[in-house]
This record gives sequence, C-alpha cells and structure tokens, in this order.
Amino acid sequence: MNTTETSKWISDPTHSELLFKIKHLMITNVKGEFQKFNVSIESKGNDFSDAKVSAVIDTDSIFTNNTDRDAHLRSADFFDAEKYPKITFNSTELNKLDDDNYQLKGILDLHGIEKELILDVEFGGFAKDPYGNHKAGFSVSGKLNRKDWGLNWNAALEAGGVMVSDEVRINAEIQFVQES
Repeated sequence: MNTTETSKWISDPTHSELLFKIKHLMITNVKGEFQKFNVSIESKGNDFSDAKVSAVIDTDSIFTNNTDRDAHLRSADFFDAEKYPKITFNSTELNKLDDDNYQLKGILDLHGIEKELILDVEFGGFAKDPYGNHKAGFSVSGKLNRKDWGLNWNAALEAGGVMVSDEVRINAEIQFVQES
C-alpha cells in the first residue's frame, strides 16, 4: 500500500456490524442494531492519523428482534424514520493515542439535531483477503445521552424508575476494503 497517496476505504457490509445497548426497566440491557449503513475513510498513509471518517445509517433498518418494538422505535416517539430517514456522522478530529488506539470526534446528525460525539476506536490491523483486496479492521465504542438528540420518550415505572435509560452504548465492528 502506498503511504503517501490518499486512499479511500469503504465498509464491507457482510463483515461489519453497528450495535447499541440500552438499559430496560433499569435491570438489564437490551441490544439492537442498524442493519444498513455505510462508513468511509479517506486517509493519507497507513496510520490513519489524518483520516476523515463519514457514516450514513438507514434509520429504518433498526432491528431489535422484536417487530412491535422495532415499529415503536421507527415511530415519532423515537427515531421518526419517516421524517429522518438517515443518521449521519462526519468526523472533525481523529487523535492517535498509541499504535492501535484513537479518539474520534465528529458531528452526529440524529433526529434533526447535530451534536458532537466522541468515540473510542481500536485498530485491528491490515489483511489481504483471498481475492487480493486490502482490508482494515476497527472496533468502535462510545456512549451518548439519547435526550441530547431529542429522543425523549419514556414511561415511569410503578415501582419507581423509568422504562429505558437515557444512556445508549454504541459498539461497532467495521471491516473496510480499500478502493482501487
């Protein structure tokens, strides 16, 4: 791989996942995922220290393994997928912490609200697949307060507390393929 030319990397949807967890009834975590998303990286060099990262997520692709819950999450109570069909993220800064770890800052546009989101990124390495494609892998984690993006729906519980927490944890495993 040339280390001075700008290279573009595109997420490989068959080897990538975008998951989230949120506390339900304040006693357990429930997970969900977005099944349709694209992430791209433009970078010079192999250490990604100057990388520009962008992501587009299809809001309607939310999946929690429960049809009724998925419909509720797509409704105006939560993501309002009809009005806001896409969630986007565009990096503003990528800080290399050591050989394998980065801090990624960017603007998350969710539910019509743009706010900064900070994510931890771990570089998994490079590999060449059996077809000659250059691949790079990353693990991404972070958390956000859903109310910061206008996702305010909740229900009070009879015994106290609320049905779903404000904090949402994000975890992604993304494998990229270098464009030729």
